[in-house]
Amino acid sequence: MARSLLCRAVGVFQLSRTSTLLTGTRFYSQTEPEPLTVRLQNNGIRRIILNNPKKRNALSLSMLESLKENILTDVDSDDLRVVIISAKGPVFSSGHDLKELTSAQGREYHTKVFHTCAEVMTLIQDIPVPVIAMVNGVATAAGCQLVASCDIAVATEKSTFATPGVNVGLFCSTPAVAIGRAVPRKVAMEMLFTGTPISAHNALLHGLISKVVPEERLEEETLAIAQRVCQASRPVVALGKATFQRQMAQGRDAAYATASKMMVDNLALRDGQEGIRAFIEKRKPVWSNKAEKAHD
Repeated sequence: MARSLLCRAVGVFQLSRTSTLLTGTRFYSQTEPEPLTVRLQNNGIRRIILNNPKKRNALSLSMLESLKENILTDVDSDDLRVVIISAKGPVFSSGHDLKELTSAQGREYHTKVFHTCAEVMTLIQDIPVPVIAMVNGVATAAGCQLVASCDIAVATEKSTFATPGVNVGLFCSTPAVAIGRAVPRKVAMEMLFTGTPISAHNALLHGLISKVVPEERLEEETLAIAQRVCQASRPVVALGKATFQRQMAQGRDAAYATASKMMVDNLALRDGQEGIRAFIEKRKPVWSNKAEKAHD
């Protein structure tokens, strides 16, 4: 069931060594190295798959740059409605590639790694469409940060989440930015100070993820959420996402001022008025999916 839904959602692309893989505008044949990330898109749903299981899908600089490219490509296209980030293999992502963080690489290189990582994490929250993490396995350090940065996260029962950097002498300070905004402070501090993994059910309890599902239902449940997003008006969703991110960083009074203004702006959209008319007329709305104002 889940497999067939996946095939319908992404076309019938196969991730095998004998296939040709689509990533951006480049094709890789079986004689060339597999791409670090794979981008597939169908019916408004973009799948970005971390594709380096041999290295536990580590967020190396190259992996981060590939992920950034696949997030940004045609991000303003009306055809893009939602992004799903998943991973090949038993590890969603183990975080930064520690081989890139030795003193031999130098401070300038280290700065570039963390700058690029922060750029990717903020992009996920700033792009106009929702981003869903689909997690089946281990997500640690910057991999856990990636999950926390997504708008929605669906995980299997076997998934675990941790920030174990303290155990190797590198405190997870940048992952703490996203995780500390997703879970209660004392939960975040215990994760950061001990590095002890938390289960998917505890991650759900504390707000790090949105839903826990059996492994065989992961794709079905994630695609169901994505398809529901696709049924809404793209500019309304984009406005709502931007407003939510902005007001969450503000105090209460400023947040209400921001949200109230955005409600008025939402009502000025053609799709805002179409939705209200459709409700009153008891019919299904016909979205323009254009960020255009309603005619007076």
